[in-house]
Amino acid sequence: MAIPIPRDPGIDLTGVPKHWVAGNPVATAISNGINLLFPHGERFFVRSVHHYLDRITDPTLKAQVKAFFKQEGHHASAHDDFNVVLRAQGFEIDRFLDRYAKIAGWLEDRLPAKLNLAGTAAAEHFTAILADGSFENGILDVLDPTMQKLLDACDPRMRELLAWHAAEEIEHKAVAFDVLQQIDPSYWLRIAGLAHATILLSSFWAWSAISLLRQEKLGWRGVRKSLANMKAGPNDGPIITRVFLRGIRQYIRRDFHPSDNANEHLARAWFEKHGMEFTEAA
Repeated sequence: MAIPIPRDPGIDLTGVPKHWVAGNPVATAISNGINLLFPHGERFFVRSVHHYLDRITDPTLKAQVKAFFKQEGHHASAHDDFNVVLRAQGFEIDRFLDRYAKIAGWLEDRLPAKLNLAGTAAAEHFTAILADGSFENGILDVLDPTMQKLLDACDPRMRELLAWHAAEEIEHKAVAFDVLQQIDPSYWLRIAGLAHATILLSSFWAWSAISLLRQEKLGWRGVRKSLANMKAGPNDGPIITRVFLRGIRQYIRRDFHPSDNANEHLARAWFEKHGMEFTEAA
């Protein structure tokens, strides 16, 4: 694996509409829900890996880690900018963000550093799967921009933000995992990290999405109507199946490595289309 390239595309999110996912409030709430998690989550990933920076002996891996820090820092800042947009749209998000940060911080301070690292490695696997699925379904305009799926109707500024983030997640998908393997290659530590990441990511994501959806005041009838309009593509499915169960099935293999998912071509296609260099594997 080569060294990732930190990029800051400087995407202007001014004017993003309230229901930026095909005008669908439920789909938008689900998407906004994970966006709310990114700033604190990305900075947690950096802290959990940085804790072991001095113990990384491989110079290539250390260079990859430092690039990973920069990429995640850019992601956190970009999603902070999007939170400003959500506030301007009238969403009350700070109560959730404060509670989320307090709970996540409390856990981080009390759990062993190795478990925080293992949780980061597993969470990075989930985010790479999210990125993979988005590109493969044509959602982010890489393989087939003519495909008519729900997220093809995303606001173009949000498509750009999510595509850039997704491509860099694919690019650095193995960094935290490789650090974990160097620090402690225990299979059971890896599985404990998987449980940690699965429980926290799914719980916080559901909480954030519900907190946003309640503010839409749709009622059950409105929610059902929005759900009915969320037509799935051939590779789509519920998040629990498409992301969590798929990720768990892969991660529990004793010989698993993130590079087993050969999806670099998806990121390369997006970067090339936008005139950006892509890290080629050594």
